[in-house]
Amino acid sequence: MARPWAAGSLRRNSATAEERSAIRRPVKAPPPTPKEGPRVNEEIRVRQVQLIDKDGANKGVIDIETALTMAAEAGLDLVEIAPNSSPPVAKILDFGKYKYQAQKKAAEARKKQHVVEIKEIKIRPMIDDHDYDVKMRSMRRFFEEGDKVKVTLRFRGRELAHQELGVQLLERVKSDAAALAKVEQEPKFEGRQMIMVLAPR
Repeated sequence: MARPWAAGSLRRNSATAEERSAIRRPVKAPPPTPKEGPRVNEEIRVRQVQLIDKDGANKGVIDIETALTMAAEAGLDLVEIAPNSSPPVAKILDFGKYKYQAQKKAAEARKKQHVVEIKEIKIRPMIDDHDYDVKMRSMRRFFEEGDKVKVTLRFRGRELAHQELGVQLLERVKSDAAALAKVEQEPKFEGRQMIMVLAPR
C-alpha cells in the first residue's frame, strides 16, 4: 500500500535539491588587476616593435622574438616605452634601474608641488605694536612658504564708528608686507569686519 506522505516527502526532497543546485553558482575568477608601469619582456604581446638598443641607437622595426633575443644577449630587459605608437617603441635597458629612476622622478615632482593654502590672520583696530609685530612675523612665514594670507580686521561695539582706523591699519599691513606680497583682494566690508587677501610675490 502506497504511503501518501512518502510521495509528498519525495517532492519536497527533489525541490530542495533543485533549489540547492539553483543557488550554487560557478565561482568566477576576479578580473586581472591592470599592471602598473610599462610591459616588460614576454608581457609585450605584439609582432613587431620599433627597437632602441642599450646605447640609444634606433634599430628600426624588428620582430619581437629578435628584440627579446637581443635583450637577453645583452643581459638586460626589453621594455615597452611608447605603447601607443605603431608599432610600439621598445628599448633594451635594465628595468630595475629604470623603475628606480622613474620612482625617484615622481618623488621629486611631488616635492615640488605645493598646494597653496589661505591662512588667516585676525587683527583688531586698536592692536598694540607688540601684537602687530607677532602677526607680521607669522604673515611673512606664510608668504615664504608660498601661502596666501587673509587679513581679517574685526570691529567690536563702538569701534565701528571709527572705520578709518581700520582702513589705516590695513594700509600699514599692505605697506609692511609689500616686499613679500601683493594685494589680491582689496579691503572690503563683510558685516562687522574688513577683509583683505594678500598673495606671495
